[in-house]
Amino acid sequence: MAQIAGKKHARSDSQTHDDYVQVQNQLKHPSTKRAKQIDADPPYGQLEAILKKTSRNVKTRNVLHWFRSKDIRQEDNKGLHAAAQKAKEGGGSLISMYLFSPKDMEWHGTSPARSDFILECLRILKSQLEEKNIPLTIITAEERGNKTDKVMQFAKENDISHIFANMEYEVDELRRDVDLAKKVQGQADLSLDVLHDQTVIVPGSLCTGAGGPHKVFTRYYNDWLATTKKKPDLIDTCPPPEGNDKSAKQAHQKLFDSTIPELPESKQFGSDKERDQIRKLWPAGNKAGMQRHADFLKQKIAKYAANRSEAALDPSSRLSPYFSSGIVSVREILRNTQKFNKGNDFASGDAGVVSWVREIVFREFYRQVTVITPHTSMNLPQNLKFDFVHWEDDEEGWKKWCEGRTGIPFIDAGMRQLNAEAYMHNRLRMNTASYLRANLLIDYRIGERYFAEHLVDWDLSNNTQGWEPSYTVFNPVIQAEKHDPNGDFIRKWVPELAGVNGKAVFMPSERLGKKEFEKLGYPWPHVDFKESTARAKARYKQDLASADP
Repeated sequence: MAQIAGKKHARSDSQTHDDYVQVQNQLKHPSTKRAKQIDADPPYGQLEAILKKTSRNVKTRNVLHWFRSKDIRQEDNKGLHAAAQKAKEGGGSLISMYLFSPKDMEWHGTSPARSDFILECLRILKSQLEEKNIPLTIITAEERGNKTDKVMQFAKENDISHIFANMEYEVDELRRDVDLAKKVQGQADLSLDVLHDQTVIVPGSLCTGAGGPHKVFTRYYNDWLATTKKKPDLIDTCPPPEGNDKSAKQAHQKLFDSTIPELPESKQFGSDKERDQIRKLWPAGNKAGMQRHADFLKQKIAKYAANRSEAALDPSSRLSPYFSSGIVSVREILRNTQKFNKGNDFASGDAGVVSWVREIVFREFYRQVTVITPHTSMNLPQNLKFDFVHWEDDEEGWKKWCEGRTGIPFIDAGMRQLNAEAYMHNRLRMNTASYLRANLLIDYRIGERYFAEHLVDWDLSNNTQGWEPSYTVFNPVIQAEKHDPNGDFIRKWVPELAGVNGKAVFMPSERLGKKEFEKLGYPWPHVDFKESTARAKARYKQDLASADP
């Protein structure tokens, strides 16, 4: 697989140059001064305020649940459940829709793998809902700016009295919902509710003793553990919708006739073989996600605490795509995990459970960070001073990093896994990110975008926090010796080094003779690690000292 991937992602110099120029053009962002203004009056707060006015007691007719790209499931879906309950109050039907926005996919850089995963999950969900006489209609928004107009038009054409949806916490999506809420406000016979579904605890609600939201993970984590122990009902789940009467199929035949769209041209796979390989790695649907979790509990979690950073052992649950697109519910996953843990809270019992749940809490913390510092959704670092760093214009280094040819085996193994599987182990994500922004001194946002364009589990909150620049620089040789002690991960993904024995595999350019090394067909390091680390720290120190965000 690694060899195939290496060939598949080898691009001509002109293609790479075009990609490099294009991604630089996509990194536009507001000024740091404007970022502070946005943080001071966040879209999240604006939406929360206006929703108090749009959740209204109007006569129930047809009720709409608007599925988003983070809640594609009928199981334990708070918005869908609320819509189903509301529909029972009137004589109408429960209707659902998904807004397909190809230009949003372009804007966010959504990968072909994630785009296809979402559409395949929608295909399964549509079939499940149809069995319950509930239509799932796909509405296409040709322009990013007309999304809410499309929703309002759909509501009018289908005699909708109530719209339900689950909240998304990124700036663009919050602003979209604010815009929708303002339009709903002008309609006396229409109600809008946007619920919290992505997390166990509402982002922004866990606070310090001083009253402000937690900004440090350890304190957030401890508070999360205490809160979920005190309020075990936070992981209670709600049932799927019961469905409509059979007459709904005739009444809403046009809605049932809606079809799942094809992938946009720019989101096509390189070949059918690549598509089939990715689909096999990441089977669509809630059933597949829940089975993956069950297998993880049976086969992996016992050793997770000890092995979680050893990529060669594949210790992860590989549930991240199912979380990022809302194919599984975090509450249901935690509830099943707690049952496995013999009812213990998430701070005690099985060490593997405690360690794994901590990673789930990171996901919740990152959403809290997104809510309280919304500028992180806008191509700006959390620490705004890093926006003033003078990055290197190293197109050759960029190409080598993308293709896994930097000459640093641990980095190259990670990048080749990403290019082959649309996934990368978290330990490698940290190392490859550190290498790009520090040792290559390339704008971290270019790497962040590359991850978005290739990961099946891309998630803005997770990705931006994972790429947050800092003075920390990972030594990829030491990291490999510690987390890939036998070199198995490197040898799997960098076949040029499969025959290299012992610790030479971690840095063959230094640990083998010149002639022996050159026979491998593996590149020399693009930069010297020690020199490039010193350069990065000096640049950061100099540029941050004079920064005035």
